[in-house]
Amino acid sequence: MNASTDSTTTVYGLVLSGGASQRMQRDKALIDYHGEPQLLWTYHLLASVLPRVFISIRNDQRNEPLRRELPQIVDAYEDAGPAAGILSAQALYPDVAWLVVACDLPRLDAATLQHLLQARDPKREATAFVSSHDGLPEPLCALWEPASRAKLLARVEEGRSCPRKALIQGDTQLLQPYAADALDNINTPEELATLRATLP
Repeated sequence: MNASTDSTTTVYGLVLSGGASQRMQRDKALIDYHGEPQLLWTYHLLASVLPRVFISIRNDQRNEPLRRELPQIVDAYEDAGPAAGILSAQALYPDVAWLVVACDLPRLDAATLQHLLQARDPKREATAFVSSHDGLPEPLCALWEPASRAKLLARVEEGRSCPRKALIQGDTQLLQPYAADALDNINTPEELATLRATLP
């Protein structure tokens, strides 16, 4: 857990699990890829490299059986997508940097997270990998520094809630992908079936 000592700013973890999973037609956080629900697996993965981890949820998910067993941060912003989770965490702990990870990254590993933490530049607004698919910043496995909050909040208040565009337009430290498929998310039943065929 020493990766958070790169600067005087502590790093906490946040697992985004408040999405509606419409394309998957079932809750992506509850899918089992590794012997336990993906949300729990991702929570444990972040907890292996960080001192404190929370899950981001919608208000109506508070009492879902799995989510209620984990430390929660409830979205304080409506219709803002993943930015709602990031901003809600930043509001509760404004002096903390957040390593934000989506709950639907079944190939994510600790080495990728450690690489992100070690390459972190706390003087920038964020540190993120570029996508191996389109070369754009990947916002849902990224380190958001306290300095990122003002611009992200301003964007959301203007109705522009895309966190990727916030990284593109902000002062972001960009890293080349550490592992080609570590940040691939699974959004549809077809993608799920393809992945299952490749897992041990």
